Amino acid sequence: MAGKRKPKRATTGQEELSKPSKWRLQHGGFEGPVRAADPETGSPVEHRRAVDTLGMMLANGTITPQMHEAGCVFRTLFRSAAIDSMSTSQLVRLPGATADGISNRQFEARRRVADALDALGGHGSPAGSCVWFVVGLEFSVREWAMRQGWSGRPVHGPVAQGMLVAALGTLASHFRLTPRSQAA
Repeated sequence: MAGKRKPKRATTGQEELSKPSKWRLQHGGFEGPVRAADPETGSPVEHRRAVDTLGMMLANGTITPQMHEAGCVFRTLFRSAAIDSMSTSQLVRLPGATADGISNRQFEARRRVADALDALGGHGSPAGSCVWFVVGLEFSVREWAMRQGWSGRPVHGPVAQGMLVAALGTLASHFRLTPRSQAA
């Protein structure tokens, strides 16, 4: 004798707005929620703060403050250069030679990003690729290691983190945040 089937519930397909989206959760960790009152309405709210890779590595003692500062300098230059969406483009262009007309600030930032990448061995080197994607484009180390890796080959997590640490040490020396005697 067959039992009576229960009707399936219709799912609405809406995300819960009080939590980070699935996309955001896969792009980095979050600290625990902080409960507070909204200053305008007084209703209770939860604030979640995204934790960046460099901040987590500094907090864990994996990198020195100079390496963290070098990563922040590179990230600032990367944003100023406005090359977030370009993957393989010429980094240094003459302002009058193209129709897009970049500013002097962008031109100088692109030159400094190109110099930093040259110090790391170029964009195609392991350190250059890691810094470009993890620090510049803000991928997680794991995401870079699995999707991009070095020359299209996936890299194991601890090896990828070691590449990032070595690259940040080189950047700290390049930006003259660490004396050359301590860098070696």
